[in-house]
This record gives sequence, C-alpha cells and structure tokens, in this order.
Amino acid sequence: MRRTLLCGLAWIGASLFGVCVLPAQEDAPFGEQHPALDGFATGRWWEKEWSGKGENWLRELRDVPRAEALAFALYTLERGVLKLSAQCFPLLPEEPREVVLEIEEQGVFRERGRAEVLYPGWSAHFRVEGWDATRSARYRVRLGALSTFEGTLRADPGARDEVRIALLSCNSNADRTPRADIVANLRTLDPDLVFCAGDQSYDHKQHTAAWLLFGQQFRELFRDRPCVTIPDDHDVGHGNLWGEGGAAAPAGTNGDHGGYVLPASYVRMVERCQTAHLPEPFEATPVQQGIGVYYTRLRIGGIDCAILEDRKWKTAPGGVLPQRGPRPDHVNDPEVRPEDLEHPELELLGERQLRFLEAWGADWSGAEMKVALSQTNFCGAVTHHGSPEQRLLADLDCNGWPRAGRDAALRALRRAHATHLCGDQHLAVVVRHGIEAFDDGPFAFCGPAIQNDYYGRWWKPELAQRAGEALSSALPWSGRFRDGFGNRFTLHAYANPDRPRAGFDAGNGRGDGFGLARFQKSTRHVVFEAYRRGAELSAPERAQYPGWPVRFRADENDGRAEVAHLPTLRFDRDDPVIAIVDEESGERLASYRLHGRVLRPGVPSASASYRVLAGHDRAERLIYRGPASDATIEVRLGATR
Repeated sequence: MRRTLLCGLAWIGASLFGVCVLPAQEDAPFGEQHPALDGFATGRWWEKEWSGKGENWLRELRDVPRAEALAFALYTLERGVLKLSAQCFPLLPEEPREVVLEIEEQGVFRERGRAEVLYPGWSAHFRVEGWDATRSARYRVRLGALSTFEGTLRADPGARDEVRIALLSCNSNADRTPRADIVANLRTLDPDLVFCAGDQSYDHKQHTAAWLLFGQQFRELFRDRPCVTIPDDHDVGHGNLWGEGGAAAPAGTNGDHGGYVLPASYVRMVERCQTAHLPEPFEATPVQQGIGVYYTRLRIGGIDCAILEDRKWKTAPGGVLPQRGPRPDHVNDPEVRPEDLEHPELELLGERQLRFLEAWGADWSGAEMKVALSQTNFCGAVTHHGSPEQRLLADLDCNGWPRAGRDAALRALRRAHATHLCGDQHLAVVVRHGIEAFDDGPFAFCGPAIQNDYYGRWWKPELAQRAGEALSSALPWSGRFRDGFGNRFTLHAYANPDRPRAGFDAGNGRGDGFGLARFQKSTRHVVFEAYRRGAELSAPERAQYPGWPVRFRADENDGRAEVAHLPTLRFDRDDPVIAIVDEESGERLASYRLHGRVLRPGVPSASASYRVLAGHDRAERLIYRGPASDATIEVRLGATR
C-alpha cells in the first residue's frame, strides 16, 4: 500500500509515556540522532520500502487491511477499576485518531470512554472506575468507522477454588510465524490471567512492529482474559539491562556500564504500550530522564500478584567490578570467589520496590495467597550459555547478583509465603531458594521460552557446588547447589534443550513452550506445570517436560527452621492474618494469612520477646507479647470480613 496524502494535524500527549508533540508523518520522533528508530511505524511509513532479507513480516504488517487497523487490546481489573489499552497499527493521515470504548449492557454496546491514539506507538488507553468484577461483559474498542476489536471482560474467579496463571516469555524473532499451537493449548487450559514476563519483542529498534506482531500472535488469548505484560531488556533495545535508576548510558557503551542506551522517549513509549493497562503504580514518581514506573499489585480470585521491575534500579557490573570473563557480565575465571563479586553500593530492586514488597506483604485485603511476577530468576540456575559446550560460572544479568539485593527481595517474599514466577533464562526450572540455609526460602518457576532457538541455555552442573543427592532419578542433576555467587538453591526440575535450532514440532528438543501455575485455595497448594511447544494435551505424560508438575504448599515458601514456639492461638473465625515481630531486632519475621483457626507459631530466632498481631486483612491488633511459651490463647476478632 502506498499513500502520499499529507495531513497537518498535530497532537499533544503526555511526555511521561513518550508521546511526541509532532505530526504523525515526522520522520524522527526520537531525535535527529535516531532517524530510523521505530522507523516502521513513524514518519511516512506507508512510503517506506522493506525489501531486505527477512523483512516480509514488516511488509505484511504495513499492508494490513485498513478494516483491521485496530490490532488488539489488553486489560486488567483491580478493585473496581478497569484499565484497558487498545493497540493500533500505524495510521494514515486521514484516518481517525480517537478510539471509543464500548461495553455491552442488556444487549447494546454503550460508550464508556474515548481516548486519543498516541504517537509514536499508536496506542490508546482507558480507565473506568466502579467496575463490577463479579460479572462478565462484552467490550468493543472502535476506531471511528474504520476498525473494531471485540472481547470479553471476564468476571473475577471469586470463590472458585483454583486460579490459573499462564507464564510466557522470550518470543524470539527467529520465527515470525503464528503461535497457534500455544494459543490453542492455553485456551484449552483456560488460565484466569496471562503473565508475559518480558522480551515480547526481540527487535531492539522496531518495538512497535514487533509489539504488533506479538499482539497478532496472541490476541485470541488476550481478547477474553486479563493480561500482565512487562518489558524486559530486549523490549527496550538492550541485550542486557542494568537500569541504574533510569540513567542514560554513558556515551560509547552498550549498557554494561548502566543506564538506557536508547532515548528516554523510546523507553517511555515501550513502557506505555506494554504497561499502561496495569493497575496504577504503587508510587508513581518517575525515575531519571522522566522514565515512568509500573511496579504494582493485581488481585484476581484471591491471588495477590506483586508486579516487579527487576532491572530498572539494578547496578551494572561495568565500572564497578573487574571484568572476569569475555564480557563484563560473564564470569569464567575459576579463581573468582563469590565475595569478589560483591560491592557495598550494589542495587537490585532498589529501596522503593523493597518498601512496596513490605507494604504488599502486610496487606491481605482481597488476598488468600501471594505471588510475585518479575522478569528473571533470583539465582543462577544455568551453567551453559549459547551452546552445550560454553560453560559460564556466573551470569551477572540474572537476579542472583547482587547477592545482598537478592536476599532482601527473597526475605520479603518469604515473610508473606509468596511464590515467584518469572522468565528470561531460556531454560525452564523450578527452584526452592535458600537464604541463610538450604530450602529456607520461596519456590520459583522460571518458565520455558516461547521460542528457544535464539540463545539456548543448559543446566549441566559438572562443576557446580553440589550439596546432597538428586531428588529424582529422572532428573539426575536435581538437588541442592550453590551458584557462582554463593547463593543456595534446590533444583526440583529443569528442561534442558537436546536439539537446539530443530523444527517446530512438539518433539523439537529446544526446551521451549509455556508454563502454568495453579493456585488451589482450599488446600493452599501451588502446582507448576511446564508444557512443550506444540504439546498434545490429550497425552499428558508427553505434554509436559520430565520433572513437572511440581506441587508444594504455600507455607513451604518459608522453610526456616523453628527454634522456639509461641503460644497456641485459637481464633473465632477462619483464616485471619498473622504477623510476628522479633522485639529485640525489630524484624518482622512473618506476615501471612492463616489457613484455618488454630496456630502454634514457630519462630526462627531465639529472642527474649516477640509480638504477635492479628486481624481480618491486616495484622493490626496485638494479641501476644512475650517469650516462647506453651500457653493457649483464645482470640476473638469478631465478624468475618
């Protein structure tokens, strides 16, 4: 399609989200230094030639029928607030620039809001208050008379026992074809929430095009269920990202000295397109360069999700640590000790997100179980990168480094009995973290890559520090290990590729696919499942990778040894919230929802005095203060919530 019609219309958008005060045909919305950045979707895009090798996908997206110009939508529901983003293909100058949100009421679609299509990025965003999440409703987003996209706003699962979260990440650009096999299997498994953990786009400088392709591949999954998408390094144009609080990367570096390489306006556009439909941030103050934040919480069916930004505050290795391998983030020197990789000023999640996790862990309103959603794992459960022969002793891109930041994050999850879901590593694993000792921390599931023919990883711990025997004869390298940073973890399951860059059938051997986490509220169990790409669900023994499913109780996310016990507590109502504080240190040892009415709290520290607090949704009422004891206390909290 070629068009030459020009339009003088300009519009203004919020700079926080990277919206440019420029006409749609402007060739360089991210500055003259970056004339080709996001070039598929900027400037006179309809006149540009895409004739290079492997660029058919760009031509196909450019030539999409105009009746399909409204590409897909994403939404979440949180505490009566609907957030919805409508994503358009690049628009021609004479085409509409406003999207209308309509919701069906008594068989008729009624308007509930209008939103401007923001440029660059071509997205429109809605916020509707007072939404009744107990009912399902059809929605429609309409781009004038040109194009529409329809779907269903699902009723919250409510009291239903099992809540299911799908886990996707790493959508390699080595294959531009549809993901019909994954979409069909996930629609059969019917998750209540879809979590896309990052690297939805591998096209560093063409985010809008790659984001549109991702939406085309998965929109039949997104159109009728809530979805969390969070950008990772490739989405914002990095091989690896150490955000350093939003700083600009030093000139002449590729990001390994920290900060963002591409313009802040581009980063803001990426984050707007991928995260504007999430609930409002916990604390919305932008970081450096005016880059926004999106860390927040989302509750669905009694499962309380903390959505984290792993890398926005993370310190870069370059300039802080001596290089110990072929590049600043790869350590291959066998003489390096874990303590050589530490430094007193290293950040991981940053103080803001740790405060968020503390507040989130203490607030159990609308929550029966908790889970953290983030980009990557809190340990180095990978030994080989790129090929089965390329050994790597430590990867500073994973969240096992820096160790102090890793431990602080895991302690916050442990206090709340929270599980962890993530992606990024191109190797599906289930670990149980250890902080002060093996198995004293939470379980984590790093899901398979959607498409794993780009950069394979393997778990082959010939040189790993092993502690104990294998957990399974089917997985001989399961068991207790320390990674290159000295972090303890127990590996319960792993899915090594055995034929990288093979075909796309279920037996391709690449180790790709998707994950599913089942949260079973009546028993407080969590079940992790890892499905092969193209799996036949009718053959469950072959659909999942060996070692899965993995099942555990949520209270096992705190595995600390108990050195003493406090009085037995008998409550007059089910499932109160409990908090335990060590009065000598001031540390909050635990904050969780009890399963039942009776508890004899165990404590992992030997202190002269403890405080125990309880409540309906927050532990605010002091019910015991004193030492370890064999007493029994009857606690009356009154009416149920």
